Amino acid sequence: MQQTPPDPQRPQQPRLKVGVVGIGWAGRQHLEAYANSADVEILGLAGMEPDLLAELRDEYGIPHAVERWEDLIALDGLDAVSVAVPTFLHAPITVAALGRGLHVLSEKPIARNGDEGQLMVDAARSAGRVLEVAFNHRRRGDITALKRVIDDGELGRPYYAKASWLRRSGIPSLGSWFTNREMAGGGPLADIGVHVIDYALHLLGEPKVLSVSASTYSELGPQGRGGGGGYSARAVGSAFEVEDFASAFIRLEGGATLLVEAGWAAYRDADDLLDFRVYGTDGGAELTWLGGPADARKSLHVFSEKGDYDPEVGPSLGHQGVVDEFVAAIRAGEAEWGRHDGSLALGRARIIDACYASAAQHREVQL
Repeated sequence: MQQTPPDPQRPQQPRLKVGVVGIGWAGRQHLEAYANSADVEILGLAGMEPDLLAELRDEYGIPHAVERWEDLIALDGLDAVSVAVPTFLHAPITVAALGRGLHVLSEKPIARNGDEGQLMVDAARSAGRVLEVAFNHRRRGDITALKRVIDDGELGRPYYAKASWLRRSGIPSLGSWFTNREMAGGGPLADIGVHVIDYALHLLGEPKVLSVSASTYSELGPQGRGGGGGYSARAVGSAFEVEDFASAFIRLEGGATLLVEAGWAAYRDADDLLDFRVYGTDGGAELTWLGGPADARKSLHVFSEKGDYDPEVGPSLGHQGVVDEFVAAIRAGEAEWGRHDGSLALGRARIIDACYASAAQHREVQL
């Protein structure tokens, strides 16, 4: 594994000692990213699969591998922890870790709902520690390139945008915690839709959301259809209790609007679709990602009176970018920690809460 070298301009500080809770796909992304940083020592790992836990302990040379997250956050010398577990555990683990004076990087969404997310943000503020949430898609090269185009004013004032993440058969394991409302908080809107909402609002400059009008559908999952062979999650024997498709019309301050679609399963093309289309007063842009993360076919086009072109796209940083920014926020010192309290991710949770309320009540909901 190639490590990020230390910054020669910065006085040498002790390496940050971190732990990771969760050894599924997300937890392994955090592990790899930490291992790539010369600024970090992985002190502990917690997971409930003994064989995989032992394998990862040996692969990364981790001194402490434990089953219980409570034992991990109690380790002497620990500075920070990643929380990469099912959504219903985000709040209790994060609040407990912050209470012990640890910095926390949580997987998305911040929690099952905004009220739980608020508990996490309050705990971060009370402890005076960093709380970040892993929105890795905003670190993609195409998102970064389009963000630069929009921020430079090349599209003028954006007034309409549409963003989607759609799968053909992508329900993460029928009967798993993902399809249990109490454990997950919601279906694709909360799981992958939160990424779409995050990168869309990020691209548009974080406009204030005024209201949402949303619909959710549960047509294929309850029939045992739409399960994704490429997705795995711990089985809990749950009935299918969440939506498998959602759509939301979001009104933004200043008159702009955003349409979001998030679907685990629908009768459509087999390739995943992640996209963002925006129309502005001086130009427009279309960003498309077709296929899975390993073999996605990506395109980014800008359209304007001055001529159409394809911006130069740099590398995608993914979870490495998330972890590097988390570590940098901690290293920036106490004066900066208050700027990293999880409040942006809490705002995303409040939007999703409003979408679910709108769908249930069949009306527009104000934020």
